[in-house]
Amino acid sequence: MSSSKIDSFDLRGIRVLVVEDSWQVGVAMKRLLQAHGADVLGPVATAADAERLVAEESPDVALVDFNLRGGELANALVDRLYDRGVPIIVTSGYAAPPVAPEKAAAILSKPISEERLLESMRLATAGRKVPR
Repeated sequence: MSSSKIDSFDLRGIRVLVVEDSWQVGVAMKRLLQAHGADVLGPVATAADAERLVAEESPDVALVDFNLRGGELANALVDRLYDRGVPIIVTSGYAAPPVAPEKAAAILSKPISEERLLESMRLATAGRKVPR
């Protein structure tokens, strides 16, 4: 994706759940997604907090860090989001987090470039924009 494609990438009408245990990374993701028009739920650092947000408003896509606060792993959260039909982009410091490949729209190893994140968002949300 070229710089001009990144700059013009449009996420208006897309609700994104951000689950990330690093506050700085979560806020950076939120700012990037909002700069492209997304409605961002979070960031939150635990599966329980993510579940509370999802109970209030269903996301169109979720960005989920595999390792959450306090050593919690995101397996159960990924399963619940997958069962709800929410595309999931898993992020991790591990080269290959133990997530079933069919449950993740993408698995991104940290550090993640803006270009790679946005391209994954584009693929995961293709055809999901709905007027609100």
